[in-house]
Amino acid sequence: MGTNAMIYARFAKSWSGFSLNVDLQLPGVGVTALFGHSGSGKTTLLRCLAGLGSLPLGMCQFKGEVWQDENTYLPSHKRPIGYVFQDANLFPHLSVLKNLKYGQARSQQGKIASLEQAIGLLGIEHLLQRKPGELSGGEKQRVGIARALAVNPRLLLMDEPLAALDLARKQEILPYLENLHGELKIPILYVSHSPDEVARLADHIVVMADGRALAQGPLVETLSRIDLPIRLGEEAGVVLEGEISQRDQTWSLMQVAFPGGSLWAKDIGHPVGHKARIRVLARDVSISLQQQHDTSIQNHFHGIVDSIQIDEHPGLTLVRVCVGTAILIARLTTRAAHELQITSGKQVWLQVKSVALVE
Repeated sequence: MGTNAMIYARFAKSWSGFSLNVDLQLPGVGVTALFGHSGSGKTTLLRCLAGLGSLPLGMCQFKGEVWQDENTYLPSHKRPIGYVFQDANLFPHLSVLKNLKYGQARSQQGKIASLEQAIGLLGIEHLLQRKPGELSGGEKQRVGIARALAVNPRLLLMDEPLAALDLARKQEILPYLENLHGELKIPILYVSHSPDEVARLADHIVVMADGRALAQGPLVETLSRIDLPIRLGEEAGVVLEGEISQRDQTWSLMQVAFPGGSLWAKDIGHPVGHKARIRVLARDVSISLQQQHDTSIQNHFHGIVDSIQIDEHPGLTLVRVCVGTAILIARLTTRAAHELQITSGKQVWLQVKSVALVE
């Protein structure tokens, strides 16, 4: 990618008990997830990109425009950004529409067209005359996102926008976030510690821990690595991108084809040809040396072991397997890996018990 398609960020500063030290080149398109456990520095990095707190040692460049270097520091209100916080922070005495217009009036970037587009993208037309006290948590957050978009930003920063919501409200708002992904032409930086959200929304990922970026790259490639110091425990697994190749209406199943094979999953009504992401957790993948036939598991793949890695507990081992051009990860007990003599280059059969469609 050329310079104008990139976001460059380099920050170094120490606080009491914490230090941030990152040097990143991020895509200027799509959704980039800043992912890591609580306290890893995700929000601190986002605030630095937004210009919320000057760092003496820092550089930030957006598509060829210098926002910060040794000679320049563009304050937050002059950066063409929209910022979505964990809490919508709406004015309780103003209607939804007046909240949106207030945010837009304070920005010289705002346009009436962007306000109308934001209202439509977030599906809040019927909420405009209500006050925040009359909204659900999910509705408040949709308004907060619309307010960030109403200023017509060139970069959208989202700081764990679903963290304060319960599961039902998260499921309510996720389709709107997917809609933003598909409709907006601006890059989005999305802070999260939820593997489910990242798998569903992100194109690119930065894995953070202790104020540093451990890895960054395309989502599918980066999640399939088993050598990262950060551990996901029961959430370890891969994301596969494919499309629905057939539906079995008799048994309410659909088949998702991906490079290397296909998987059966429960049918959720999408038509044949629909692009789909599926998430396969390592805990749902088993390994055998021969193909199994007398089994209830219907997803079987022949593969070649690429690498093995002891998991966060020494009794467990992660095995990375190439299935065609795709990667699957299996979690075995270390004893089972030893008894099967699992080594790099060994041919094995995988059984995948279940998968989750993530879009």
